[in-house]
Amino acid sequence: MLLSLKDRGFRSPKLAVGDGALGFWKAVRKVFSQTRSQRCWVHKTANILNKLPKHSQAKAKQYIHDIWMAEIRENAEKAFDLFIKAYELKYPKAAQCLEKDREELLAFYDFPADHWPHIRTSNPIESTFSTIRLRTKKTRACVSRTTILTMVYKLGLSAEKGWRKLRGFRRLADVINGVKFIDGVDEETFERQRSAA
Repeated sequence: MLLSLKDRGFRSPKLAVGDGALGFWKAVRKVFSQTRSQRCWVHKTANILNKLPKHSQAKAKQYIHDIWMAEIRENAEKAFDLFIKAYELKYPKAAQCLEKDREELLAFYDFPADHWPHIRTSNPIESTFSTIRLRTKKTRACVSRTTILTMVYKLGLSAEKGWRKLRGFRRLADVINGVKFIDGVDEETFERQRSAA
């Protein structure tokens, strides 16, 4: 799929967002070597919590939320270290599960803050197709190719009404043009704010 996109003129994306599907990440690195990786926080949270006993999961989930909800990378790094320190002795598999993807989990800090809700997780994409997948599985044997494509199209149109609108779309040009972002703010603004403080 990625090779087909590249052959049709698709330029290297700045960021790829996904879960732990190793084949996908291997393919992205091979086809679009300049593309950065952002691991999905929803999937990573579920993976970590699965390595903890039920009674520890609520507190651990709050520690994890403190990481990806931090306003700046420095605070996220501190929260990250706090989770590792709190869980590495008793639950080393949970701590390792988080630690091994540190850089990929915090990549979103190098993009506009407006985009963070959209790039921290792959769930909006998965949710979009869950309704379509459910309906097409039920009717697969009963329809022609044309009918199924029409149904998928109509289901997509219906699902679109509930989609969250893209925030910060005006910042996409900055991302494409290589503007550097620090903690969600473009470098120029960041330096002005820092010198004013």
